[in-house]
Amino acid sequence: MTTAFRDIFLPAVWYFNGLVLTLLIVQSFIYSWQLGTAYLESRSAQHSALSTKTSWLLAGDFTFPISILVPAYNEQATLEDNIRSLLALHYPDFEVIVVNDGSKDRTLQAAIEAFDLKPADRAYQQAVPHKPIRGIYGNPRYPRLLVVDKENGGRSDALNAALDLARCPLFCRVDADSMLDPEALLLAVRPFIQEPERMIAVGGQIRIVNGCEVRNGRVVKAKLPASLLPLLQVVEYTRSFVMARLSWSRMQSIMIVSGAFGLFKRPAAIRVGGFSHNTVGEDMELVVKLHRHYRENGIPYAIRYLPDPVCWTEAPSTLRVLRSQRARWQRGLLEVLVKHRRMIFSPRYGVPGVVGMGYFFIFDALGPIVEALGHVVVPLCWLAGVLNLSFFIAYLSLTCVFGVFISVGALFLEEISGNQVARARDLAILTFCAVIENFGYRQLNNFWRIQGLWQFLRKKKGWGDMARTGSQFRQAKPDTTKASSAR
Repeated sequence: MTTAFRDIFLPAVWYFNGLVLTLLIVQSFIYSWQLGTAYLESRSAQHSALSTKTSWLLAGDFTFPISILVPAYNEQATLEDNIRSLLALHYPDFEVIVVNDGSKDRTLQAAIEAFDLKPADRAYQQAVPHKPIRGIYGNPRYPRLLVVDKENGGRSDALNAALDLARCPLFCRVDADSMLDPEALLLAVRPFIQEPERMIAVGGQIRIVNGCEVRNGRVVKAKLPASLLPLLQVVEYTRSFVMARLSWSRMQSIMIVSGAFGLFKRPAAIRVGGFSHNTVGEDMELVVKLHRHYRENGIPYAIRYLPDPVCWTEAPSTLRVLRSQRARWQRGLLEVLVKHRRMIFSPRYGVPGVVGMGYFFIFDALGPIVEALGHVVVPLCWLAGVLNLSFFIAYLSLTCVFGVFISVGALFLEEISGNQVARARDLAILTFCAVIENFGYRQLNNFWRIQGLWQFLRKKKGWGDMARTGSQFRQAKPDTTKASSAR
């Protein structure tokens, strides 16, 4: 190595490694802060839950009618059980609108055959854009259920069609591969009752159904997945929902309500144009649009996350499907950040702009690039003798040891607040997974995020096929006729 090259190369290496270490230190402080504020928000949510009993809501006239919107594309494996579980929800007044978005399989036929559906009429005005509707189906035996067939336009397009057909002031969007707990709507609607003028959106917790005991479209016993990959996702989901979103909720800076389960005020969503068609991150984009609209117009509003309304979803069980999912999530995030870039670090948009969008830009958009390069550059520099041992130990401590601490802390927080894991053995398994996820799984996620960045730069569109086994949903079918007709 020549002197001139060394004079340029070594400072560049040190600056980059310093950048990696600084990013990890700042992120570690943020994670620690989130863990603490999440605990405080969890206690606050528990107090609010005690003051508003679900039995009181179920028996009273205080709840708002809810339209449940279910976009379905190639979901024949899970759709029937999903619909049956939704029709059996404990809630006074709701409707289920399933939209078949031009599926290539027998999704529509499966729904028609399972519920003996016939062509039906439904008057509506097109308030948000979507592809033409080809048919509407219903059955008087299931007055809560409406199945819509439309031309393929993507998930956001299907949601917009359902939004037009909805007749309730609130709507809940649920993925066709997911199941709600029976009292999920009763739990999620509380903030709308407590703050009817200000509340515009509420998110609930997403848990993984793989391995659980399911009967009649309901999870009757929560169990851990049998394979490692879904187990690692259980830890990841716990950290994301129980820690991060509780913390953001306390700061009034929730930037995403999960596409699997979210409750929204229908007029607010229509006011911002419904779900956008030019992104695969339409769930985050709708929430960001709501922040932007209400901040720009000076309208008081609130968006909350609650840990007790639970939605169960089937997690990817293969690396190929998981990689596709995570790359798509990253692509959706980048699309939203670019579309709403004027919000990033802008005081005009308050905490959501400065902190929420700023965090996503630094740590979720740029962070994976720096961290992934760090996974390669830092060890190589240490092996080459460019970095000393102290620096390398500090790097390993922040990337692995501290990551274990945060994951275990999130599991502990879930135990004291939601009691997700009933058996000590299961908690031990999850703790073990919280350790090993930092040695390979987390690094894989960073590289998948970079793949999502590459897809974004290439302007890739669409979701792609997401294989579902449906094994968690093929259980005994409940009789929902009586429950469906009770309004």
